Amino acid sequence: MLATKSAYVHIPFCRRRCFYCDFAVSVVGDRAQGETSRTITQYVQTLIREIQATPITGQNLQTVFFGGGTPSLLSVAQLALILTAIDDKFGIAPTAEISMEMDPATFDLAQAQGYKAAGVNRVSLGAQAFEDAVLAAAGRFHRAADIFQAVDLLRQAKIENFSLDLMSGLPHQTLENWQAALEKTVSLEPTHISNYDLIVEPQTAFSRYYKPGELPLPSDESTAQMYRMAQQHFVEAGYDHYEICNYAKSSYEAKHNLTYWKSEPCYGFGMGATSYVNHQRIDRPRTQKTYRTWVDEFVARGGQTVDPVLPLDERVVEQIMVGLRLKEGISLEGVYRAYGEKGIEAMGWAIASHLKAHWLTTDAPINSNANSLKPNTRIRLTDPEGFLMSNVVIVDAFNALESLDLSMDNKGLLPSV
Repeated sequence: MLATKSAYVHIPFCRRRCFYCDFAVSVVGDRAQGETSRTITQYVQTLIREIQATPITGQNLQTVFFGGGTPSLLSVAQLALILTAIDDKFGIAPTAEISMEMDPATFDLAQAQGYKAAGVNRVSLGAQAFEDAVLAAAGRFHRAADIFQAVDLLRQAKIENFSLDLMSGLPHQTLENWQAALEKTVSLEPTHISNYDLIVEPQTAFSRYYKPGELPLPSDESTAQMYRMAQQHFVEAGYDHYEICNYAKSSYEAKHNLTYWKSEPCYGFGMGATSYVNHQRIDRPRTQKTYRTWVDEFVARGGQTVDPVLPLDERVVEQIMVGLRLKEGISLEGVYRAYGEKGIEAMGWAIASHLKAHWLTTDAPINSNANSLKPNTRIRLTDPEGFLMSNVVIVDAFNALESLDLSMDNKGLLPSV
């Protein structure tokens, strides 16, 4: 088993729920923050109880990520308490990447400096858009001017490693204002950029207001063009398109997120969080009350869980799904380990048409009999067209493997992709 070297901490609080959001969040209003909120204070106490009860499967963490929600609604003291609990339990390496999601207009200079002093050395700033009308239509709390001010505060606090999060496909977005947003993003010189496309999820406000592809949402053709525009603009500006939705300056890839994309184990703490340890996926409840009850039971069991070990075939398919998100692609060694030669042949047939369409590339040419792939062959999605069609490629790979029996000689040991 791989040692666990990463931890995700979910801070679910938001001032308001964005119209596209289906995350596990708790709306606390525009004034609640830090120790002034009893809800936040109680949650931090419960979170620390969970951390302290969790069995150790790896020490000296290399990454810690505070996601949400809006983690910048925590006080500096609360963030420090959580980090201390993690360090006391698992140890945090001196060179660890400690990331924190922050929203514009939710923190001041003293907070940013305090977070930095507590150990935060990377910030993911939720900009989403640079047009006030688009931000308002998405239900965002901040406005465009707040983004520039937030970046200035981070620089004053000497947090130079920051990512800007953008979202395409929002209501009232056009190719023209999207181009302007790309230019403004680059002008702020972030070390990292995340560019996500809107998905209208069930049970969100957007699912009641809009239908995908209908005004005021951009058409599918427009959102695909937005993706191509972002890819061209950011690559020309010197960013490496290292993952479907992510761009980085040299050596500034999101180390924590690479844990997910390489199917490596990760602790998960907090309401709605998911951990992946010892081939077990452990999901926490998505509401405050049910999460507190879960922690009470977790502590009473001495940190033991009843979640099953994921079957080998599910782990292989997941490695394909997340590994293909990366520019480097995946090796077929995991497929071979699980399914033997028949798995390699099935993958060959599954990807042949995608190679022909130039959505995929491979370092081993495939012939008409689909038998030239080897266990050490790497397959990669092309940029940008293959990334745009990634769902089609992944579904075909999944379908090709679904009907196969696991190889009788595999030992259940999978290399990381």
